[in-house]
Amino acid sequence: MFWAVANLIGLQDEFVLKRFYEPSLLSRCLMTSFDYLTQRQQSLREHKRFRNLVARQLDGVHVIDPDGRRLLNFGANDYLGLGMEMRGNEGRQDGQSLGNADLDSRVTGGSGASALLSGWTTCHERLSNQIAELEETEAAILFPTGFAACSGAVSALAEAGDLILSDELNHASLIDGCRLSRAECVVYPHRDWQKADHILQRRRQEFARVWIVTNTVFGMDGDLAPVDHLQEVAEKHDASVIADEAHGTGVLGNDGSGLCDALGVKNRIAIRIGTLSKAVGSQGGFVAAPRVVVDHLVNHCRSLIYSTSLAPAAVTASLAGIGEIRTRPERRRRVQKLARHVRSELSIAVANDLEASVPIIPVVVGTDPRVIEVSAQLAKSGFYVPAIRPPTVPEGTARLRISLSAAHETKMVDELLFAIRNLM
Repeated sequence: MFWAVANLIGLQDEFVLKRFYEPSLLSRCLMTSFDYLTQRQQSLREHKRFRNLVARQLDGVHVIDPDGRRLLNFGANDYLGLGMEMRGNEGRQDGQSLGNADLDSRVTGGSGASALLSGWTTCHERLSNQIAELEETEAAILFPTGFAACSGAVSALAEAGDLILSDELNHASLIDGCRLSRAECVVYPHRDWQKADHILQRRRQEFARVWIVTNTVFGMDGDLAPVDHLQEVAEKHDASVIADEAHGTGVLGNDGSGLCDALGVKNRIAIRIGTLSKAVGSQGGFVAAPRVVVDHLVNHCRSLIYSTSLAPAAVTASLAGIGEIRTRPERRRRVQKLARHVRSELSIAVANDLEASVPIIPVVVGTDPRVIEVSAQLAKSGFYVPAIRPPTVPEGTARLRISLSAAHETKMVDELLFAIRNLM
């Protein structure tokens, strides 16, 4: 151990080591090298922003805290209740079964290799084909996570000499993709498509290609990107939209493929990213796009090439989830109805009925200590509603984030609303 540390700090000369070495000094080097992290974490604690992992048990629409409390779960992104169902728990909606997904629970273990080696199986191929059919694209490619899909696709497509226009509230995975690319990135105000248009009017001629990158449904506010207007801007300036449908897949659209379908631009936005980890009820991510784009990602996307491919269990769960989305529209109608009900009862303003149907509902509290207190009080009343604080959301907008599921009964939701009203 001593020689390893000595090599790390550049003290390879034996004579120097003999004169320099003092156990107390070397111990201090080992013990204090991360003091700056300790100081930063102490500051987070003082500002009520330090976050811990809490090992909870999942039990249908409930979570069980380490202290044994059984709480109604309003903190997950399992919008259609498929994840609960696939874990062997029956989802209920007002006393009626939501049905059973076609899932082979015998499939376990990992894929053992990256997709370009032996990690792309016939099941992976089948899932990618089904996603391409749902998205009505030439092809689709699978990623081990949604984060890997977003960061990898953006960084692989945008190059030096390109321009990226990125919404200021985009997900961290998209932001990281912009940073990893060698393109210039300009952040435009949230949902401000006119600003994006103005930027391109002034600067389009400076760049070989332009990419407009946006979430379709924003995960902390539950509001919608104007992807129809953004696509018009893209067509006007010879640009391409990359739309992340993480919170739209399975929930919005006539066919459940997301906001692009709901706004009638699905066949005009060529590159759409999605996750298998939310409404689909499994885990992983995908990019649906023209074949030439998918082939480019297969050959150049580092988060795909250098990652072990999606585990077979996740693939089979995703196949079941995609099948449910395509054949059981009542699931998304159910969660949309609950979302409209909650927004109406809490008097949360939205732009239109489509936005009202998004199952992500923020209740802005303001300060960090207050939102932690309200979340704790709700837990005492039997509800898990996470407190979201900066830097995830802007300063002064700490909030409760209510995530609804088709598995929630109306009675459960009304009990939550009653508890919130008594605390706010």
